[in-house]
Amino acid sequence: MANDSLMANAIRALAMDAVQQANSGHPGAPMGMADIAVALWHRHLRHNPRNPHWADRDRFVLSNGHASMLIYALLHLTGYELPVGELKGFRQLHSKTPGHPEVDVTPGVETTTGPLGQGLTNAVGMALAEKLLATEFNRPGHAIVDHHTYVFLGDGCLMEGISHEAFALAGAWKLNKLVALYDDNGISIDGQVTPWYVDDVPGRFKSYGWNVVGPVDGHDIEAVDRAIADAKNSADKPTIVVCKTHIGKGSPNRANTAKAHGEPLGADEIALTRTALGWEHEPFVLPQAVYEEWDARAKGDELESGWQQRFQAYAAEHPELAAEFTRRMKGELPANFAQVAVDAVVAAHTKAETVASRKASQIALEAFTAALPELLGGSADLTGSNLTNTKSTPPLRFDQAGEVVLADGKIGRHINYGVREFGMAAIMNGVALHGGYIPYGGTFLTFSDYSRNAIRMAALMKRRVVHVFTHDSIGLGEDGPTHQSIEHAASLRLIPNLDVWRPGDTAETAVAWAVALQNKRRPTALLLSRQNLPYAPKAGLDEISRGAYVLAEPSEVGGDEAEAVIIATGSEVQLALRAQELLQQGGVAVRVVSMPSTTTFDRQDAQYKRSVLPEGIPRIAVEAGVTDFWWKYGCAAVVGIDTFGESAPAGALFKHFGFTPDNVADTVRAVLQRALVEA
Repeated sequence: MANDSLMANAIRALAMDAVQQANSGHPGAPMGMADIAVALWHRHLRHNPRNPHWADRDRFVLSNGHASMLIYALLHLTGYELPVGELKGFRQLHSKTPGHPEVDVTPGVETTTGPLGQGLTNAVGMALAEKLLATEFNRPGHAIVDHHTYVFLGDGCLMEGISHEAFALAGAWKLNKLVALYDDNGISIDGQVTPWYVDDVPGRFKSYGWNVVGPVDGHDIEAVDRAIADAKNSADKPTIVVCKTHIGKGSPNRANTAKAHGEPLGADEIALTRTALGWEHEPFVLPQAVYEEWDARAKGDELESGWQQRFQAYAAEHPELAAEFTRRMKGELPANFAQVAVDAVVAAHTKAETVASRKASQIALEAFTAALPELLGGSADLTGSNLTNTKSTPPLRFDQAGEVVLADGKIGRHINYGVREFGMAAIMNGVALHGGYIPYGGTFLTFSDYSRNAIRMAALMKRRVVHVFTHDSIGLGEDGPTHQSIEHAASLRLIPNLDVWRPGDTAETAVAWAVALQNKRRPTALLLSRQNLPYAPKAGLDEISRGAYVLAEPSEVGGDEAEAVIIATGSEVQLALRAQELLQQGGVAVRVVSMPSTTTFDRQDAQYKRSVLPEGIPRIAVEAGVTDFWWKYGCAAVVGIDTFGESAPAGALFKHFGFTPDNVADTVRAVLQRALVEA
């Protein structure tokens, strides 16, 4: 149809003009996928440009985020608050059109994409959240959760290994409302992909249990339209539509070449392309007829209004469910959460149990999962080691028809992700982005390396996701250096906006969980021990949430003013306390500071920091990890480990690497002696 061609060419024109003006960007994919975009956004996508946060909107993910001008053009054309001035500012400082789409920066963008493969994995998480919410909240005659998740992706997305992890799970979970549209253009940065990418993509997806449609001509809007309609009719499988396209469609000399992928077309080629497309308009100028055809605001208002009427009828019949749904989609915790948190911390303090902090985490989770139905847990095939399951979170299961299996009328809330750490982490991001659940998932701390890019994305997107990392040090023992974390705590602490907690006992662990759940705009990593940790007696509990606090003053073991401060985390807190006793016996008074969360402590005011770490008093840090991190606190010495571990029982390893009360005490004495000499 003439209008369809005009609508697609408007996308092509905006893409090549914006990239040219920025002298940076990727015009090829937007130009090649323009027809697919018309079929989806104009004929199928349920959204409202006037309310990008409408709860039952379809979710759209541009996994090949380098094609960002595609989504920016679509958002501009359909009526979102993205004026043409923002397109002219593509890739410029403080614009709403950054180089890759960013959630909360551009209205209508659902997730931050760019690292290939993560966007499609986020989409799997979104589709999972939709399916679980529909099962929880829909009632006969009331389908208040009923939307699709669409994802555009390219060859690069499918080359990334995370795509296998995510799409295999999507097939296992029978996410029939997930629709992927694959831009099969055969070109990447290095040129034709055939020498290094020979996957049978349809066969691959059939093996995952997906519905495969195509290949279809990705420039035949009617064919793509029919394929999407087929996908929406799938009852028990996700669908991939294989769309054969030409990268840089419309460019006489750049189409079907790598040069169309990641660089401007150039003024001369743009002029030729305008002629080839019959596009006679100046840069960034579109006919009013194009805007009128694309404008989705009135239709969006109608769609949302219809849903609001249905939701009001639902609320009249199921008021408690409606209130719960509203609360959870806003990301608000229950009104009684503060008391639940206090009770969990006080209970841990009162019982004063000697348990591994991974077990302390499970104890805290028993209370929190019972109080928060939105907590959705999981583990990467290590449930019995991570202890992420509770009485309130039975395994999530699906029947042969793709329906969620209910236990006592409730969904399972613990996910068996299999050995898929990266996929788990990015799926959790998608769940958090969708809303309605707070995801957490577990694996060993060393395997955070597999998850790291998704952890970083959660921090960048400011989403509440909780990572449970157990077996946090050489205390893991016999599995040896491949599994023993050395640099991981310090490495995670370097990620901006990620809170990292390494609690030393049950009370600190309960506080860490409480703070993590209250952090709406920050992900959290909990680093937990395999070995048992004795409870550390405390004068109070309030300051634990500030990340560091004075655990033991010398007055508690002798009455002298502190000559030094020992800072410790996790399993090394007990080591510091025993060293304090040894030093006191020799007439040396020290303060012990427990610092379960350096990232949280770093945000405290200067006065509080000075009250915990007084100026002018030597500081000695103790942690079974790399030493470099600790110098920023002005430490005079660090008892740490800067080599890989060994395979041996935990006790033997701690002794071998110098994590003994005697060595810590000797280190303090050496620091004080050196200070005396220098004075």
